[in-house]
Amino acid sequence: MNQKIALVTGANKGIGLETVRQLAQQNITVLLGARDLARGEVAARELARAGLDVRVLEIDVTKSDSIRQAVAQVERDFGRLDILINNAGVLLHDEDKKISDQPLDVWRKTFETNFFGLIATTQAFLPLLRKSEAGRIVNLSSILGSITYHATPGSPVYDSKVPAYDVSKSAVNAFTVHLAYELKDTRIKVNAAHPGWVKTEMGGQGAVMEIVDGAKTSVALATIGEDGPNGAYLHLGEPIPW
Repeated sequence: MNQKIALVTGANKGIGLETVRQLAQQNITVLLGARDLARGEVAARELARAGLDVRVLEIDVTKSDSIRQAVAQVERDFGRLDILINNAGVLLHDEDKKISDQPLDVWRKTFETNFFGLIATTQAFLPLLRKSEAGRIVNLSSILGSITYHATPGSPVYDSKVPAYDVSKSAVNAFTVHLAYELKDTRIKVNAAHPGWVKTEMGGQGAVMEIVDGAKTSVALATIGEDGPNGAYLHLGEPIPW
């Protein structure tokens, strides 16, 4: 089977769904990961009607049993995975409280999806990615994960503090660098993507980028060649300071 197999988590809407579309348009078989199977099926059918090879895969990155079942299904159906895009994420914030007073529950729920769920999913699928001729892992980060920018007055995000989300993305960046180092002598490349401030539910009012553009960084990193970056933090091909 020469056609590449990709999995995008959290993909029944927004940037994830558009990422699925753009990958499938490149003749890639794409597994549309969704924790809500019914919503995932609706999204996958819409893309399939457009002639794209998209199939739904039920996966909740916060539940180990769900991840394990998803891995078993991919192994049974395809025997390998070529692309993993860790797109699933949440943005939680108590606007009535200061940074130092954000409830611990907000921190825990944010990290459970954005960080621990990402690691659990990556660990579980890594054996299948090792079977690929050119495995690619893309971790969805954010410019809000840049510690350099947060510490620099006048930077694009200096006055934009959503603490639990921001710190979870900084942690994703650190994990990306560490995993890229481990895999530097393999055929797998690992990178972090900032999609941009995109017009989605999470992006909210004021977002400036269209969804079609918000998916471009993930798609580019998912399809890089052998000479592409490893352990990088990028937006539309440009590096972001850690």
